[in-house]
Amino acid sequence: MKSLKAQQSILAIAQEQIGIIQYGPRADFMLEPFQDKLEKSGLFPLKPLPAEILQINIGKMCNQTCKHCHVDAGPDRKEIMTQETMQQCLDVLQENRHLKTVDLTGGAPEMNPHFRWFVSEIAALGRHVMVRCNLTIIRANKKYHDLPLFYKQHGVEVVSSLPFYTQDRTDRQRGNGVFEDSMKALQMLNEVGYGKEGTGLILNLVYNPAGAFLPPAQEALEREYKQALKERFNLEFNHLFAITNLPISRYLDYLLASGNYESYMEKLVASYNPVAAANVMCRNTISVGWDGYLYDCDFNQMLELKVNGGSQHISAFRSEELQQRAIVVGQHCYGCTAGAGSSCGGAVA
Repeated sequence: MKSLKAQQSILAIAQEQIGIIQYGPRADFMLEPFQDKLEKSGLFPLKPLPAEILQINIGKMCNQTCKHCHVDAGPDRKEIMTQETMQQCLDVLQENRHLKTVDLTGGAPEMNPHFRWFVSEIAALGRHVMVRCNLTIIRANKKYHDLPLFYKQHGVEVVSSLPFYTQDRTDRQRGNGVFEDSMKALQMLNEVGYGKEGTGLILNLVYNPAGAFLPPAQEALEREYKQALKERFNLEFNHLFAITNLPISRYLDYLLASGNYESYMEKLVASYNPVAAANVMCRNTISVGWDGYLYDCDFNQMLELKVNGGSQHISAFRSEELQQRAIVVGQHCYGCTAGAGSSCGGAVA
């Protein structure tokens, strides 16, 4: 159990994140409101561009409990999207052809009992399907061993977390044995053509910093990953996405416990980039929660900050209304706008 002081600090930060107050644990600690940064950049209110991506969290259940997970996913989570809600998502896709990509995430999305049906139905609608696969799920149980072939059959783009190309750093962040299972899963994906030139089967990896710092330059880190994985494991992949950790959920707990919260937030504020702010993922993405509620992004979803306006559930989806909304922002948004910027597809500037 957290101490009362720690609980109060977490509450204060959670309130600060959604704009109720601007103070952190220290009485003299104060951050410039993110809204003010946007106003100075001529970007407030932040308005959406035409939506192209429907990102759907189909459940918080996961076979792992990663330290940096902003979803707070794990084996004990019971929040799972129903087939009825999935059908409502399919109905929206049928009626809104401008939603060209469906990004499936979790938890481990593959653990939803309707996952394969959902992927098949989305692909049948002619949409590009992305799956956020943690790699270890492929090795977790025999019933998942054929996932690489299933992905290939439906032209799924696989996006997988790999904190680093060495065992010690990966296992420290994601758990003992994760690196070894990840390497085996990547080999299985390579064997069916994923990450190989000319196959059209896209395999992208994701880097999240293990500590309280920003990710390095994405292109340079990608070259480093490719060289190391090829030399050591004869593995190939397409691109590396470098994603900044946002100060919410388990990562927020880490920042508080390690005494890094204030310095990390100050670093994010100091690194604010208006070019990154203009290209944040929430401008062309609609995020759908496991229960069907709509959010501007996956991070707002975890903070339960629903979209502005009446179309707050997938069953009441109104494209024109959503296009007119103002995007909900808070102090956590500094994470997506620092340095080269960060999105579910990596750097944006």
